[in-house]
Amino acid sequence: MRTVLLLICLLLAPVTSAQWTPDNPGSENVTVLGHVPLGGRMTVTDMELEQELHRPYAYVGRASILEEGPKGMDIINLSNPAAPRVLLRWRLEDQDLHMNRGGMDVKYFKWHGRYYVVQSFEFAQGPNSDLGAVVFDVTGLPDPGAVTEVTRIRVPEYPGGFHNIFIYKHSNGHPLLLTTVRTGKAHIYDLAEVISGNVAGALVGEVPVPDVPGRSARTTSFHDLYAARHPDTGEDRFYGGGTGGYYIFDITDLKNPVLKISLVGISGVDWGHTFTPSPDGRYAVAEAEYQYAPLRIFDLTPALNGERTVIREPISAWTANWKNLVHNHEVRWPYVFVSGYLDGLQIFSLEDPQNPRTVGYYDTYIGPPTHEWISVINGAFGVDVRNEDGLIAISDMTTGFWTFRMDGFDGWNGNQYGVPNISSVQDWDSEAQ
Repeated sequence: MRTVLLLICLLLAPVTSAQWTPDNPGSENVTVLGHVPLGGRMTVTDMELEQELHRPYAYVGRASILEEGPKGMDIINLSNPAAPRVLLRWRLEDQDLHMNRGGMDVKYFKWHGRYYVVQSFEFAQGPNSDLGAVVFDVTGLPDPGAVTEVTRIRVPEYPGGFHNIFIYKHSNGHPLLLTTVRTGKAHIYDLAEVISGNVAGALVGEVPVPDVPGRSARTTSFHDLYAARHPDTGEDRFYGGGTGGYYIFDITDLKNPVLKISLVGISGVDWGHTFTPSPDGRYAVAEAEYQYAPLRIFDLTPALNGERTVIREPISAWTANWKNLVHNHEVRWPYVFVSGYLDGLQIFSLEDPQNPRTVGYYDTYIGPPTHEWISVINGAFGVDVRNEDGLIAISDMTTGFWTFRMDGFDGWNGNQYGVPNISSVQDWDSEAQ
């Protein structure tokens, strides 16, 4: 049955027919619905879509990447995706006292019928160098006056804040906040404890970066974080990219994470970035953030079968433009939705994982790259997909917030594609994920 569904998916997959030009920046099957500039060069960071259609809201992090800019979060109303509008521009106090960076990653969750947003912060120095995240209650949207700050998560022992976060509904039923910290590990916070006021007691687990030859724990870290239920075993699994490569842990027992699989010793990779599995846990899409780096596709079967614990060779790779660099991605199997910096929104298909195929694109930024940081960075930073109706969104570092449709993609449920219904989207309303 799965083979038949994948063949049908292959037949229905959109096909790109035109080459990119400045006058024609997108493929014919990708339609721009809406765009709202947010202001500032390289001041827009990651973004998150709420998934329920009756809550048409997007959250966008704001930071000063290279120059002065806002430090905070924008909330966007998508009740009309063709005309997105900013509902609220929330800014951290004492803007002028905060140095480089600011609001980075942003995620939402639902608990006991209320909706919350976690905006991570990253400051190298200044009055909030210990600030990891601010938690908001956003249940009262679309009234911006009803958005209230619940609490702040601080990490004074690890100055620098949280570069990345991920929120996951654990098998124990609680929403968990996974965060990077500046040294040797990822933190896991129970958000039920956080919003109840017990921030001090909310740290329920830590995932260490495995030993990397020649590096001490003080110089290692994770970069991106993801978690999902492994359908074959029922385990809660953590996927982390960072120093040395990529790692998969069993975090069912939050106090005792168990390293299951390592993707290390990979040619051209000494630092892992975004790392996302397929819904069945068999494949993984892995990014390494340097110019010319493609997304690498790994088959984890030998490790899942117990034949080995280390995977070193990808089975394929994909890139939009070999001269550039892709950034974040979202997997809605068999599609991978990519925020590709200078290449904008990119969509490719893994119907045949050994032969990735581009099926759609739209360049949200056609200006110059930056030369103050990595030379091919500017443009599309964050990407998300609303599973209910297939809405696609991009946060662009300079041009703002964009919404799209792709022909033939009207929503995603894994069961329709012969895979478990598992993605970054969490089922907040069921008793078990």
